[in-house]
Amino acid sequence: MAVRGLGCPVRFLLTGGQGGDAPQGENLIEGLPADFVMADTAYDSDRLRNIIAAKGAVAVIPNNPSRALKHPLDEHLYAQRQLVECCFSRLKQFRRVAPRFEKTARNYFAVVTLAAIVLWTR
Repeated sequence: MAVRGLGCPVRFLLTGGQGGDAPQGENLIEGLPADFVMADTAYDSDRLRNIIAAKGAVAVIPNNPSRALKHPLDEHLYAQRQLVECCFSRLKQFRRVAPRFEKTARNYFAVVTLAAIVLWTR
């Protein structure tokens, strides 16, 4: 999920449970303007860091513990990533989102989209 500075969802993707996070990062930030791209450790990949740098943005992503070449991390800036977690929390307050009552990906995507629209209008 891509979230703007105030914690409202901008873009989200549904993937299979076996899909990794880092490959989806490129699709999430494609075409979005940003000065900083904050993500958790699951998005730490050289490919994604290069894409972020090509956008002229700064990657604020903690290093994967297995990474040999460590990148610097601005911890004060990374603390702002809590806006993404707050966005997930607000989405899960909608009754049909958290327990995933919908059986198909299309229907679940629609429910999450409606919940995101409600968050935007608040």
